[in-house]
Amino acid sequence: MKTIILLTISNIFMTVAWYGHLKFKHYALWIVILVSWLIAFAEYCFQVPANRIGHATFSAAQLKTIQEVISLTVFAVFSVTYLKEDFKWNYLVGFVFIILGAWFVFKKW
Repeated sequence: MKTIILLTISNIFMTVAWYGHLKFKHYALWIVILVSWLIAFAEYCFQVPANRIGHATFSAAQLKTIQEVISLTVFAVFSVTYLKEDFKWNYLVGFVFIILGAWFVFKKW
């Protein structure tokens, strides 16, 4: 559970670093790059421990899968609430296929 919480916090920082600047197009590119790098540093401060702790329980492929599912969830919420973009039906279908892929990664065969 600790891994999931740390990865969620990490992904919130990552999403803000990668996409938060889209509302600040009037700032110079070098400024938003610098701010994004500072935010990304905070992201790494959560992501690295999450993977270290999580690797005791999960394989690297499982950790990456968890991160991707969390990332899509955080991004979907961010894009609707912060960027005010519509969440379209085809996004949902694509996300469902990714979650189906996650099921295959975690399925004991």
